[in-house]
Amino acid sequence: MLPVRDLIPQADVALLTIDSLRYDVAVSALDAGETPHLAALLPGGVWEKRHTPGSFTFAAHQAFLAGFLPTPAAPGRHPRLFAAQFEGSTSTASQTFTFAEANLPAALAARGYRTVCVGGVGFFNGRTALGQTLPAMFQEAHWSPASGVKNPASAAAAVRAAVDRLRAIPERVFLLLNFAATHTPTHYYLPGERRDSPESQRAALRTVDAALPLLLDTLRERGPTLLIVCADHGTCHGEDGYWGHRVAHPLVWTVPYMETVLEGDI
Repeated sequence: MLPVRDLIPQADVALLTIDSLRYDVAVSALDAGETPHLAALLPGGVWEKRHTPGSFTFAAHQAFLAGFLPTPAAPGRHPRLFAAQFEGSTSTASQTFTFAEANLPAALAARGYRTVCVGGVGFFNGRTALGQTLPAMFQEAHWSPASGVKNPASAAAAVRAAVDRLRAIPERVFLLLNFAATHTPTHYYLPGERRDSPESQRAALRTVDAALPLLLDTLRERGPTLLIVCADHGTCHGEDGYWGHRVAHPLVWTVPYMETVLEGDI
């Protein structure tokens, strides 16, 4: 476990959620050498298998922002990086960053961070009351159709939006960046396809990986960053008769996860 308690407020915090990305898709792309920039970040060169606390985007991100990141997919008590203070917590350890505030953005804002949300899927679009709920936790939120699910270049658009803000903010930043590319629909990442599949999600993941260098270079320029990359949930493509997510299926609950510290250039 990383010593998060010691990293705050010395380091930026970046939580990158690759929406709907299945663990098996992430592993197959990694094994095929299709995600070299993610591969360079992965401790030990492998994705960690974890269980998400939510089977769809809204529920998962609500949990993440309360300190409940995906849990290692193995029995035992697993300490958390972040934890809101409450009696009887068995997952709060000496290295956990604990806070009295209701959520992580509020806690980091209280410690001098600028909190920035870049979406993503519809739960971040700000167009409805529900679409404003997650962004409202942050001091600033950015969404446009360019970063949404209908744009095949959404990953690059989201990274550009994040980088523009990172370069403009002098104080420490907590960044939540939700990549929409891997969320349905993904079939148009494979020319001629009309149905989403693990293969089309894998093609979408390649665009996320290709967009990462600009973001990672910008984070390194700012100094050290606690970087967390994970899926919020997986999705089904007909396995056992299930389609989509918000269902209790192993392909939905099992997600890829990684955490690391990017050392800064300055």
